[in-house]
Amino acid sequence: MQISASNLRRKEYIQFRDDIYQVLSAEFYHPGKGRTVMRTKLRSITTGKAVDQVFSSNDSIESADVQSVPAQFLYNQHDMLVFMDEINYEQHEVPVVLAEDIAGLLKEGQSMYVLLHEGKPIGVIPPKKVVLKVIEADAAVKGDTATNAKKSVKVETGASILVPLFIKTGDTIVINPETGEYTGREN
Repeated sequence: MQISASNLRRKEYIQFRDDIYQVLSAEFYHPGKGRTVMRTKLRSITTGKAVDQVFSSNDSIESADVQSVPAQFLYNQHDMLVFMDEINYEQHEVPVVLAEDIAGLLKEGQSMYVLLHEGKPIGVIPPKKVVLKVIEADAAVKGDTATNAKKSVKVETGASILVPLFIKTGDTIVINPETGEYTGREN
């Protein structure tokens, strides 16, 4: 299906130069003189490399046919994330480079969606929130709470997250996987 370059949005998949690309960012740019263009950053699904591409705002681009299937995260194997399809129990291997922004937040047994293009896994749609236990945190020093200070903690998956100073080892925190940011504590 053809779409206008002015309608490109982050996280969409397009067919461009005989490859499938994920749109990492898209923004309008209007120079002082000339036509409005759409500046994009695209990531190739086959190579994992990001490229900058400028489209005229009225260019027509082929949208990639992508379907999502419910899957459960099984494990991380070297440079692949392994998922099990919850419908037919097939395993899908997604390269870490295609899901690097959320790879450190995935916990075994978590349910999410795997994106497929012509039966080949090309990405992951994470859950809206991820609940993880803090396994390493420095103690807060009294008097540090006057500002909106943050500290880095280590969670059960091994990732480091910036959190408020009152979070301590053993707390269970909620993280937004889209941004990788702390959103609250889980009771």
